[in-house]
Amino acid sequence: MAGLGPAPLVAGLLLAPAGGPAAADVPGPPGRDPEPDAFAHLGDDGWELPVLAGPQAGWFRPGALLDAGLVVAAASDRTAVRLEGAPVERLPAAAGRELAPAGLVHGAVQVPPDGRPVVFGPDHPVTGGYPVVAVVRAWALDAVGQLRPGDPVRFVV
Repeated sequence: MAGLGPAPLVAGLLLAPAGGPAAADVPGPPGRDPEPDAFAHLGDDGWELPVLAGPQAGWFRPGALLDAGLVVAAASDRTAVRLEGAPVERLPAAAGRELAPAGLVHGAVQVPPDGRPVVFGPDHPVTGGYPVVAVVRAWALDAVGQLRPGDPVRFVV
């Protein structure tokens, strides 16, 4: 976005192969390995992404993000995966409230006033001003990068 680095990919560009076959003994995340079912995966109803509660989770009805029927919007990129579907509704006490800009992390799930969540990717902005309802678990961030427009997404704790 800042114009740094190589030029964007364009139609017809030939890419050189990279890397070799994946090793079978690649270690998992450092520290305690999560339970096998905690990893993001493509289930019968779409992608299931494990999350932790965000700092403003209390602004929303308990389970509001988990119950939302969401799909990936076409306006998604490395900055953010935008989701469409039923809005994630705030509790009455948080209606109309906003925040001063605050630091964001890769995987933050922010909910703008329209109620449609945004999952921030590796090129996310440094700050944001909307409540963060959840954060995608670190080991599931690569799966977020695989989401395509139209893919159903479900958040799980």
